[in-house]
Amino acid sequence: MNNDPGSPRNTWDPWAVSVPPLISAVTLEPGPDAAATATRLAGAALADQYVVYEGENEVWHFAAGPAASLTADADTLTARSAGRTWTSRTGRKPLTAFSAALSALHDAGDEARHFYGWAAFELAHLLHADPSAAGDQPLLHVMIPSVEVTLTGDRTVVRAVDEAWARKVADLLAESPGGRSAHDIPTPESAEAVIAVGTAAYGWAVSRTVADIHAGLLEKAVVSRKVALPPEPRPDFPATYLAGRRANTPARSYLMDLGGYQAAGFSPETVLEVGEDGRVSTQPLAGTRALGTDPAQNERLRAELLTDPKEIHEHAVSVRLAWDEMAAVCRAGSVAVEEFMAVRPRGSVQHLASRVTGRLRADAGPWDAFASLFPAITATGVSKRAALQALARHEQGPRGLYGGAVFRGSTGGALDAALVLRTLIGARNEAWLRAGAGVTAHSSPEREIEETREKLRSVAPYLRFAED
Repeated sequence: MNNDPGSPRNTWDPWAVSVPPLISAVTLEPGPDAAATATRLAGAALADQYVVYEGENEVWHFAAGPAASLTADADTLTARSAGRTWTSRTGRKPLTAFSAALSALHDAGDEARHFYGWAAFELAHLLHADPSAAGDQPLLHVMIPSVEVTLTGDRTVVRAVDEAWARKVADLLAESPGGRSAHDIPTPESAEAVIAVGTAAYGWAVSRTVADIHAGLLEKAVVSRKVALPPEPRPDFPATYLAGRRANTPARSYLMDLGGYQAAGFSPETVLEVGEDGRVSTQPLAGTRALGTDPAQNERLRAELLTDPKEIHEHAVSVRLAWDEMAAVCRAGSVAVEEFMAVRPRGSVQHLASRVTGRLRADAGPWDAFASLFPAITATGVSKRAALQALARHEQGPRGLYGGAVFRGSTGGALDAALVLRTLIGARNEAWLRAGAGVTAHSSPEREIEETREKLRSVAPYLRFAED
């Protein structure tokens, strides 16, 4: 199949009609703990690929077993279903090809289908900077599941491609949860040792970025550092997810083994939220202080956060750019700041938070909004192009999933994308954490190093490791 990304969506019809519909449905009583139930499903080895996605209002979704998939690198989109493979050149416009394929899937079915996936940070180079810097690894991956479970406070709904899948999951849900396995748990000292890795090199990267800012090359860059975990013992992603979710207050959370990445994360913000009615929203968080167990200390740091010139400037420029990116795809006059500089608790830290909303233009869809807003300004900098160039100079190696997105969407036009921060990431028998800080002209290496430590404390103390 040789498909030009600008060609009609019906070029994807052979793939779309091969995707089996979800024809079996079972509604069950709700469980007492949706997070634990979703994690138990993930650990049950029902399929080699799965996603747990916590959406708004603590609704958990579990999806497993690819009925179909889409994978894009810088040049090619590959679609798979029913044992067949279709490939297409994208002209370095993978989001356009993604949108066309998912539109064909929508047209092929009687109802909207949900999909789950991720976008790597390097997609940003195709969208905003130097396409040659995007690399040759996958940039986008989507699974259309064979089974999907939605867990709410009042019911559990199982939908599957056949009765066998539905019954397998329903039977598993009916079983009593097994006893909790023992796991190695980091001591406070070992967790602090983990988050100290690489601080000296990171301080030097901050200094060089500040110099770039004073030279007028950019206004802000979110410089990050990678913390590689030892090869043994191996992290237990489901156990880490459940332990971390108990201790965090994320905007979204996710657990996945999908398309070559494993992840257990507690996202502080969304890249974007698009409703099927065309309402689009983004939630920039910038400006950080620690959040601990002492209420008086937390309040002191909160007041400091709201009055610190560096933090206020960092936040204001992020909101300004988010507004501009929303305006590029929204109806004239519809963009508004619904919340400005609220303070939101996010696990081990508290952030300045704002929300910018709008209504998509009639000629724009969710992937147009994604193209404009991705990656989140709070994971890149201002301007995005200049910040991406600075990150390429001062960070070691590609980010991969970090700073990208994990998302759930529907072929009816909805898209909910979590920013990948505060996340344990695994790929190719390696596992790591990563954290960054917004660097401006007022930054000091010491403060930005400490900010990365504060953020890593949202994950490092909750790492759990598999027993041999």
